[in-house]
Amino acid sequence: MAKIRIRAGRGRGFIWVDSDASKWTGEQFKELQAARKAAAGNRIVSSGRGTSRRKLSDIPEPKVRPEYKGTITSGRGTGRKKK
Repeated sequence: MAKIRIRAGRGRGFIWVDSDASKWTGEQFKELQAARKAAAGNRIVSSGRGTSRRKLSDIPEPKVRPEYKGTITSGRGTGRKKK
Protein backbone atom coordinates (compact mmCIF):
# COMPACT_ATOMS: atom_id res chain seq x y z
CA MET A 1 0.00 0.00 0.00
CA ALA A 2 1.33 3.40 -0.95
CA LYS A 3 1.72 6.37 1.35
CA ILE A 4 0.33 9.78 0.48
CA ARG A 5 1.07 13.19 1.96
CA ILE A 6 -1.79 15.27 3.41
CA ARG A 7 -1.70 18.78 4.82
CA ALA A 8 -1.90 19.40 8.55
CA GLY A 9 -1.55 22.30 10.96
CA ARG A 10 -2.99 25.23 8.97
CA GLY A 11 -1.50 23.93 5.75
CA ARG A 12 2.12 24.47 6.73
CA GLY A 13 2.92 20.94 7.84
CA PHE A 14 2.08 17.54 6.46
CA ILE A 15 1.73 13.96 7.58
CA TRP A 16 2.13 10.69 5.70
CA VAL A 17 -0.86 8.33 5.69
CA ASP A 18 -1.78 5.12 3.89
CA SER A 19 -3.51 5.60 0.56
CA ASP A 20 -6.66 4.02 2.00
CA ALA A 21 -8.70 7.20 2.58
CA SER A 22 -11.18 5.47 4.88
CA LYS A 23 -8.56 5.52 7.65
CA TRP A 24 -8.47 9.32 7.87
CA THR A 25 -11.83 10.44 6.42
CA GLY A 26 -15.48 9.54 6.73
CA GLU A 27 -17.41 7.47 9.23
CA GLN A 28 -14.55 5.14 10.16
CA PHE A 29 -12.40 8.13 11.16
CA LYS A 30 -15.23 9.65 13.23
CA GLU A 31 -15.52 6.40 15.17
CA LEU A 32 -11.75 6.37 15.72
CA GLN A 33 -11.82 9.97 17.00
CA ALA A 34 -14.69 9.19 19.40
CA ALA A 35 -12.78 6.18 20.77
CA ARG A 36 -9.64 8.27 21.28
CA LYS A 37 -11.63 11.00 23.05
CA ALA A 38 -13.26 8.47 25.37
CA ALA A 39 -9.90 6.87 26.17
CA ALA A 40 -8.33 10.25 27.00
CA GLY A 41 -10.78 10.92 29.85
CA ASN A 42 -10.18 14.21 31.69
CA ARG A 43 -6.92 15.12 29.97
CA ILE A 44 -6.44 18.86 29.48
CA VAL A 45 -5.81 20.10 25.93
CA SER A 46 -4.88 23.50 24.51
CA SER A 47 -7.28 25.30 22.20
CA GLY A 48 -7.55 28.69 20.56
CA ARG A 49 -3.95 28.88 19.26
CA GLY A 50 -2.68 27.67 22.63
CA THR A 51 -4.13 30.56 24.60
CA SER A 52 -6.77 28.57 26.48
CA ARG A 53 -7.03 25.15 28.07
CA ARG A 54 -10.01 22.86 28.62
CA LYS A 55 -10.75 19.31 29.59
CA LEU A 56 -11.17 17.01 26.64
CA SER A 57 -14.32 15.57 28.21
CA ASP A 58 -15.91 19.08 28.25
CA ILE A 59 -15.68 19.53 24.49
CA PRO A 60 -19.16 18.95 22.99
CA GLU A 61 -19.89 16.24 20.45
CA PRO A 62 -20.11 17.48 16.85
CA LYS A 63 -23.57 18.14 15.44
CA VAL A 64 -24.86 16.19 12.49
CA ARG A 65 -25.03 18.33 9.38
CA PRO A 66 -28.64 18.65 8.13
CA GLU A 67 -29.52 17.54 4.62
CA TYR A 68 -29.65 20.61 2.37
CA LYS A 69 -32.42 21.16 -0.15
CA GLY A 70 -31.98 24.12 -2.47
CA THR A 71 -29.45 25.76 -4.76
CA ILE A 72 -25.70 25.57 -4.18
CA THR A 73 -23.45 28.26 -5.64
CA SER A 74 -19.80 27.78 -6.48
CA GLY A 75 -16.86 29.87 -7.57
CA ARG A 76 -17.69 33.58 -7.43
CA GLY A 77 -21.39 32.97 -7.33
CA THR A 78 -21.64 32.31 -11.06
CA GLY A 79 -22.07 28.54 -10.95
CA ARG A 80 -25.25 27.03 -9.54
CA LYS A 81 -26.65 23.55 -9.15
CA LYS A 82 -29.80 22.21 -7.56
CA LYS A 83 -29.42 19.73 -4.76
